[in-house]
Amino acid sequence: MFVNSNGYNLGIREDEVVVNDVDLPPWAKKPEDFVRINRMALESEFVSCQLHQWIDLIFGYKQRGPEAVRALNVFHYLTYEGSVNLDSITDPVLREIPEAYFIRDPHTFLLTKDFIKAMEAQIQNFGQTPSQLLIEPHPPRSSAMHLCFLPQSPLMFKDQMQQDVIMVLKFPSNSPVTHVAANTLPHLTIPAVVTVTCSRLFAVNRWHNTVGLRGAPGYSLDQAHHLPIEMDPLIANNSGVNKRQITDLVDQSIQINAHCFVVTADNRYILICGFWDKSFRVYSTETGKLTQIVFGHWDVVTCLARSESYIGGDCYIVSGSRDATLLLWYWSGRHHIIGDNPNSSDYPAPRAVLTGHDHEVVCVSVCAELGLVISGAKEGPCLVHTITGDLLRALEGTENCLYPRLISVSSEGHCIIYYERGRFSNFSINGKLLAQMEINDSTRAILLSSDGQNLVTGGDNGVVEVWQACDFKQLYIYPGCDAGIRAMDLSHDQRTLITGMASGSIVAFNIDFNRWHYEHQNRY
Repeated sequence: MFVNSNGYNLGIREDEVVVNDVDLPPWAKKPEDFVRINRMALESEFVSCQLHQWIDLIFGYKQRGPEAVRALNVFHYLTYEGSVNLDSITDPVLREIPEAYFIRDPHTFLLTKDFIKAMEAQIQNFGQTPSQLLIEPHPPRSSAMHLCFLPQSPLMFKDQMQQDVIMVLKFPSNSPVTHVAANTLPHLTIPAVVTVTCSRLFAVNRWHNTVGLRGAPGYSLDQAHHLPIEMDPLIANNSGVNKRQITDLVDQSIQINAHCFVVTADNRYILICGFWDKSFRVYSTETGKLTQIVFGHWDVVTCLARSESYIGGDCYIVSGSRDATLLLWYWSGRHHIIGDNPNSSDYPAPRAVLTGHDHEVVCVSVCAELGLVISGAKEGPCLVHTITGDLLRALEGTENCLYPRLISVSSEGHCIIYYERGRFSNFSINGKLLAQMEINDSTRAILLSSDGQNLVTGGDNGVVEVWQACDFKQLYIYPGCDAGIRAMDLSHDQRTLITGMASGSIVAFNIDFNRWHYEHQNRY
């Protein structure tokens, strides 16, 4: 809305300057900065603390009367609700009277046509005050700034001296952990961190929601001595490994990586691709048994992704293949199958077919909130599709960015793409390249914080790094691990980062994105 991208002729100003893009204030280098910084301001704690005062002025007890006078909040009388109702002036005679006709005194008059026009112009130019909803002061919102002086507060504006690494969990199998899914919400039947290794041995590691300082959501003094993640007893005791091992044959040419797996939001099912028969399959994490085989592609399925889940566990699943297409499926949380109808679970139909790539699809991300699927092939630009199958645009990187490998999308519409040889690009939803960087690491995993402000990366160097997503400014480097990082995920409260390692272990890091937040560093 700030850019005249269509090149419309908007005229010339009196000083002979051509009207084009919106002029921005000095603190915004580009329109994206202007929107991002305004959003940060409007969603800041500073604004939250004073929101009730604005409500009092616009909708509340300071809108009219003596309180409005005291608050310098008085406007032209015509702007107030009820002072004039243009719709009620239906009498054609009133609309046609040629001039003001006064009755008895200068303050009593009939509405004339000109007066009605004047009122309409007043309202069109200056607006009308909204309805007065409250006659008592609105209570302030509970804000981190109000709580910041409480002892042992886990919230913002409180220095938290916590160690970087919370725990390391080593599985008996030395196979690299290539997929991590942290579905840790307390209301789940089994809050857990599900891990899958290169050998397709999966583990459901129970989550104890005790991480964080006293007072944090889910903190329990009874369990305070527990570590947050408890190893799957079937793996720890080596008693039920058969239950946890996927033995179905995969295509020999498939490289097992994080894109080969999807875990449902309730931790009850795991979807796996790469099978020689061009299917992907659904397994129960409880029994380890195969529950559904899904066909649709003309070649081996190379990657899977799922969207955020709706109430009930429904979500979108996207499969990408060597046939250069993607298929969009619907996962029913109620029936625990791909497709809506349990009677036709043997032959579910995809919701959409996404085309446009020339090579094997290697990475994909789907965002239900935006209704978009963003995918990358072995070579060429990444493509943006709607969930109905329409191709919107291609995300063209620079000449060095030809081989996309990882994609992460925020609900604000920013897309982070990792290309081979350490190259990153940040695109807007309209395909504009906003930022790029190059790092000296072969990155294996990337993820965005829930607000889309921070990017976390990890790779073969075994180092977790935190970046500001909008401009790739480096915010933090965690201590290096003794093995490469293959996969990552964040707990539901965004306070714990779990990484899957090439050595067959997982590492839990303490992460608090607030510590890099503008307001944390610039206290009011």
